[in-house]
This record gives sequence, structure tokens and C-alpha cells, in this order.
Amino acid sequence: MRVRQDFVLDDVDTRGTPGFEGDKDAAEGSLGIGAAILADLQEKLFAGNQMGDDPRSLLLVLQAMDTAGKGGIVKHVMSAVDPQGVQVATFKKPTEEELAHDFLWRIRKEVPEAGMIGVFDRSHYEDVLIAKVRELAPPEEIERRYDAINEFEAELAASGTTIIKVMLHISMDEQRQRLLKRLKRPDKHWKFNPSDIDERVLAPKYREAYQVAFERTTTPHAPWYVIPADRKWYARLSVQHLLIEALDAMRLDWPIATFDIDAEKKRLAAS
Repeated sequence: MRVRQDFVLDDVDTRGTPGFEGDKDAAEGSLGIGAAILADLQEKLFAGNQMGDDPRSLLLVLQAMDTAGKGGIVKHVMSAVDPQGVQVATFKKPTEEELAHDFLWRIRKEVPEAGMIGVFDRSHYEDVLIAKVRELAPPEEIERRYDAINEFEAELAASGTTIIKVMLHISMDEQRQRLLKRLKRPDKHWKFNPSDIDERVLAPKYREAYQVAFERTTTPHAPWYVIPADRKWYARLSVQHLLIEALDAMRLDWPIATFDIDAEKKRLAAS
């Protein structure tokens, strides 16, 4: 799923399950097992900063067309970890104040602190995706932003932030079914936006914009992963495994106590 040289988005099977041979039931069982592993690793990351001043953090960037399952990732994957160790930022249409600054101004304010897992539900990539498709900025500005993004992510990586960028790839047919479900259910009407249908018309242009973004911003320290998203259970399991893999690579361990444990036991017994 990792984007490498000669990657072509249109070649991805949105209903595929690369690396996993089980069905939905097996995936949900694996997700439960992974939840315990992820929770343990997240707590070690958090504890390492709280007691040992470990500067490391993790940033998960989620990008996708509407209904692809970004919210489901946050709800079903990140709910396994202690909420005090997670920072979730949702980037919607920029405010007037945000538009008065460089496009990365509002992004920098939300980068995860040391010891935290940060989640961007949409991100700085909106400024080279929707901005490109909707022509909200001139071509030369879009070009500048690719380089600015690479520099920004290099700074994050150098400061100790591990970056995982995920594009949830959903087919037009599956998106239609999910949008229709929202229209049929009164409890889902709040999730529907008429503009979602307008964006569907521009889907080919969005795929082109994503392709360029992958080619311009995939780096060793900030790789892109394209995950087939027609099967929600597969997308959730895939993201969970990416997080576990990234945290495991940090070789995290419980911080060593900075106080005399035996002395504190004695003090406690006497209190």
C-alpha cells in the first residue's frame, strides 16, 4: 500500500485487501487483538515523555473523498487508546483569520506535542487538492506549496515526529451507496452535504490531483499509503497496523523511575 516510484492511483483495486486473506469477521477479531497492542504502545509513548522527556510523537494524516471512512478510523481505531494521549484536528474551510496567513499557519498550531499521537482529519493537503481542483490558488502557488509541505514535514521528522500519510481510496459506486444511505436515514442526514454530489462530478480531477501530490510529496520520512476503502473493516485494520508498526519501530519501553522505589514504598506504608 505504500506509494513508491511509478505508483498509479487508478491501478488500485478499491475492494482489494492486500496483505490480508481473511473475511470481515476475521478482520474484526484481528482489530480487537491489535487494539490491546496499540493501547500498550501508545501508553509507553505517552509515559516516555511524562517521565523521561522523550521528544518523539506520531502524526497520522487522513485524506479521502467524502464517506471514505476517516471518521470511522478515528472512532474505531483511535478509541482503543487513552484519549489524553491523542490530539485530533479537523481542518475545514479556512476562516478569514487563517486565510490571512500562509496555508501552513493553522496546521503548525495542531502538530502533536511530544508523547502524543496526532490525527489530522483532512490536512495541509487540502491546499494542493481542493485548491488545485477548484482553482482556489494560481498554479505557481500550488507548486510552491508542494515544496513548502516537504520542508514542513522534514522539520517535523527532524524534531522526532513519525509521519504516516494515508489516503483512503473509495470507488464511485461505493461512495454513491454510502451517500444514499445517509439520505435514507434521518439519523444520518446531518452527515450529508449537497456539495458532496458536486464534488463527485470532479472525481477525475481529484484523482489527478492526488496522483500529483503523491509524486511530489512522498518521501522516506513522510511516506504515503493508499488503502482500499470500499471495505471499511479492511481500511480500519490497515491503519491500525500502520500505527502499530510505526510505534513498534520506535522501540518504546517504560521509563525508568527517577525516585527511590523502596524508599517510597516505606513512606507509603508509614503514611
